[in-house]
Amino acid sequence: MLVSAVNLKLRDFYSNLDELCRDMNIDKNELCKKLSEAGFEYSEEKNKFW
Repeated sequence: MLVSAVNLKLRDFYSNLDELCRDMNIDKNELCKKLSEAGFEYSEEKNKFW
């Protein structure tokens, strides 16, 4: 569920993960770690986790 919410925000509101994390006051490393543990990784090229 988290990955869907983050990808929706990235697709509709933010041009990259850094911008999303800065605006929402989220620790980027912690978010990436949590999603990595669930089997997802961030693609800068596609601006989404997959």
